[in-house]
Amino acid sequence: MKLKQIPLEMINSFNKNTLMEVLEIECIELGDDYLKSRMPVKASTHQPAGLLHGGASAAVIESIGSMGSVLLIDIEKEVPVGLEINANHIAGVRDGFVIATGKIVHAGKRTHVWQVDIHHEETGKLVCTGRLTVMIVPR
Repeated sequence: MKLKQIPLEMINSFNKNTLMEVLEIECIELGDDYLKSRMPVKASTHQPAGLLHGGASAAVIESIGSMGSVLLIDIEKEVPVGLEINANHIAGVRDGFVIATGKIVHAGKRTHVWQVDIHHEETGKLVCTGRLTVMIVPR
């Protein structure tokens, strides 16, 4: 299933007054079956030891999968809601930016599954990998 191609500005406008805006998650690339987002690693996304907070990584996974599912459905009739998320934290980062690449693994009528890999932008190092299952419910 191919993602609807809409301007990145429109995708990012959905973030207004949400957690994505607070965490400064921005969609930077849209392909036929994937999305890429960027998030800063700084004090507001750190845990107390000064590393990227695992919850911030989970928020990126949830956000990118939800954004992608919006581009697969008729949002006038349906709504994507997160059903299950997992995240494996591979490496710690203290600064810079992370790039999350979400790829659709399964696009069924009622469920979508997204694989999301988060890399440190500067080093390319894998920071976190996760999956999001999205349920598509009637509006």
